[in-house]
Amino acid sequence: MGEVQQPLIGRLVVVGLGLIGGSFAKGLRASGLCREVVGVDLDAHSRERAVELGVTDRCEADLAAACVGADVIQLAVPILAMEKVLGVLSRLDLGNAIITDVGSAKGNVVRAAREVFGLQRLARFVPGHPIAGSEQSGVEAANGEMFRRYKVILTPLEETDTQALNIVDRLWRELGADVEHMAVARHDEVLAATSHLPHLLAFNLVDSLAKRNENLEIFRYAAGGFRDFTRIAGSDPVMWHDIFLANKEAVLRALDIYRGDLDALRGAVEAGDGEQLLEVFTRAQAAREHFGRILAERAPAPGK
Repeated sequence: MGEVQQPLIGRLVVVGLGLIGGSFAKGLRASGLCREVVGVDLDAHSRERAVELGVTDRCEADLAAACVGADVIQLAVPILAMEKVLGVLSRLDLGNAIITDVGSAKGNVVRAAREVFGLQRLARFVPGHPIAGSEQSGVEAANGEMFRRYKVILTPLEETDTQALNIVDRLWRELGADVEHMAVARHDEVLAATSHLPHLLAFNLVDSLAKRNENLEIFRYAAGGFRDFTRIAGSDPVMWHDIFLANKEAVLRALDIYRGDLDALRGAVEAGDGEQLLEVFTRAQAAREHFGRILAERAPAPGK
């Protein structure tokens, strides 16, 4: 992060002090773009640690109390809790505060916002999603550098005003993120294919093999490839349960396309069609190498 800058906003309120919310708060508090960073969390220990670790200036248990005088309110709560939090916010006098979020599916959040917000409040709503994460969790894992060189997708609505969008965009860019703007439906299709579907497959494969051999003996014979492919099956089951319910339509479309491709591959194996198998594997290898180059570009420079 560069030199401390002149404040862009007065009070930033971050609701949910997990890894993502905590990292957002910590990075912006260090940047000097916010005069005050206030955390909101139901867990007393998380609130206490957030202040001790310099993630926030102060914390509140009560959402309404925290949002008094807020300029930007970042919602970093579990995705199925978004609707409830938006409902509470809709009943508060928030003045001209900007509301944004970090949910990994946008359609359900936007539908909930449209149900509870009037036109004036929708204009100050900027849906967002940082495509970054870690196997660590909780406020103690908060890292102000976490989003550097990773993509953050903002999905502004037709009603979203330009000034609100520009401020949220600027906050993420200050954290080193590569910010892109995208339509809500497009975001959910892309994430269903590249994130949600792979998690579904990993969970399913590990569960399928475990059920086949109840004492898990089969895993003694698994090598590195199995470990790499199934690593994401170690992710938080509750969080992913929420994501699949929230992005159901897009996940089903991605899954149906994949099932068609898998059936074609099964047919090639059954028919002994080596040419088709080689074509699929070669195409996949080239795509994976392209993805590897993208990942290499995101890697931090030595010493960072």
